[in-house]
Amino acid sequence: PVSRLDLLTYLDQNKVGTRLVFAGNLVRQPYMKDARYRISGDLVHTDNIMNNTFWIGVQPSLSREMLEYTASKIETYLGINF
Repeated sequence: PVSRLDLLTYLDQNKVGTRLVFAGNLVRQPYMKDARYRISGDLVHTDNIMNNTFWIGVQPSLSREMLEYTASKIETYLGINF
């Protein structure tokens, strides 16, 4: 198991940009407090997305070297080598 907070802190300390996913269980977002909506199912997967995922910065201006650096930092943190 990997703590998202610990991994994001490590990546931030190593200058790797990340963002939380704006998705997941939207009914848990504050703006939904007084909204009317219908729920279908238990939303377990949306909770998992909301609590355990994140984006790694990618864009056309990133070089291969930058992307390899990001991959190497993730490999180091996880103790693996792709």
